[in-house]
Amino acid sequence: MTLLSVEGLGITFGGLKAVNDVSFKVEPGEIVSVIGPNGAGKTTLFNMISGVYQPGSGRVVLKGEDVTGMRPDLLARRGMSRTFQNLQIFQAMTVLENAISGFHLREKGPVLADLLNLPASRRRSREARDGALALLARVGLDRAADREAGNLSYGSLKRLEIARALAMNPAVLLLDEPAAGCNAVETEEIDHLIAEVAASGTAILLVEHDMKMVMRISSHIVVLDHGEKIAEGAPAEVSRNPAVIAAYLGTEEGADADG
Repeated sequence: MTLLSVEGLGITFGGLKAVNDVSFKVEPGEIVSVIGPNGAGKTTLFNMISGVYQPGSGRVVLKGEDVTGMRPDLLARRGMSRTFQNLQIFQAMTVLENAISGFHLREKGPVLADLLNLPASRRRSREARDGALALLARVGLDRAADREAGNLSYGSLKRLEIARALAMNPAVLLLDEPAAGCNAVETEEIDHLIAEVAASGTAILLVEHDMKMVMRISSHIVVLDHGEKIAEGAPAEVSRNPAVIAAYLGTEEGADADG
């Protein structure tokens, strides 16, 4: 079954079509990358898919359910998690506490049990801690569990944010520039982590400027230019597409204000 289906998504800001009629699908275990030059509409597209923006047209279907414009917390409960270009880490909390925070949306116990510290509440706390420790081991941060998050390297913070997104046990994981600002070693670590997550069956939707990484790990690539989809296909196919070369691959890479 297709996990994520993006069907004719579009949005207009002040009369300008930021994204226009974009469609694609993401299957279990796939890594689908969205690429394009500065201002192509990649982050705007991500924001529509993840419920930050209400699309002006089209729809988003998650596991067969129309979830267009649904709030991010409700999407998380239905199996969609995302990370952001700018880190959303609690710098003054420990690495473990940050990972545990990702389990909060999964907790369905009564508030009274938590207030009274009843056995059910203590059990949920233990389960969240155990799950967080397992995730930290998965992303290679278990030895840093008790360190303050603000003392980690940038690449480690990126992996911590992925761990927190994985706490929701997502069917679909949206990664917005997970390797941005990372050095070559950190990028390789994130590269391997993304591939491992996809191999477990999670569908990955990725926006990333590191084209070597994109071409290396992607199952499928969608190319945007000025809000329009100009190409899609396997990495080798996309890399040879004249329209893609003209619009993106042949230009200098840089920071993308829009994504």
